[in-house]
Amino acid sequence: MSQTTAVQLVCPHCGVINRIPADKLSAQPLCGKCRNVLISAHPIMATDQNFQRFIDKNDLPVVVDFWAPWCGPCRQFAPVFSDVAAEMATQATFVKLDTQDNQMTAGRLQIRSIPTLAVYHHGREIARISGALPKGQFKQWLQQYL
Repeated sequence: MSQTTAVQLVCPHCGVINRIPADKLSAQPLCGKCRNVLISAHPIMATDQNFQRFIDKNDLPVVVDFWAPWCGPCRQFAPVFSDVAAEMATQATFVKLDTQDNQMTAGRLQIRSIPTLAVYHHGREIARISGALPKGQFKQWLQQYL
């Protein structure tokens, strides 16, 4: 009997940690507690209160867009980030953090310019780049780390 590898995911709705068989990630798994979809085609809006939980407790890499509503390049990049999040939803968890409303996390992570994109895996930052990227370049950059 073969054993399927389980992937740990944080529910974007209630924050509960779920274990999902890796081969079921594309089958729209539901949270065991709140019954909402665990893998969304939309980025998760993180806060100072829940950001670290997504970084530390997800087995999938976490791609973060550090942005602010007043930032023109951030607003221009938002549809690109959303499109790639939808296309790669089973390969990574996509998170947006508004640095204006969540200054504690932005300061702790030394986010100095926005947009800044970062990839985390198992609680560690493994890549960071500043500036808005065209979709193709963003995907190419991401594929080095996913």
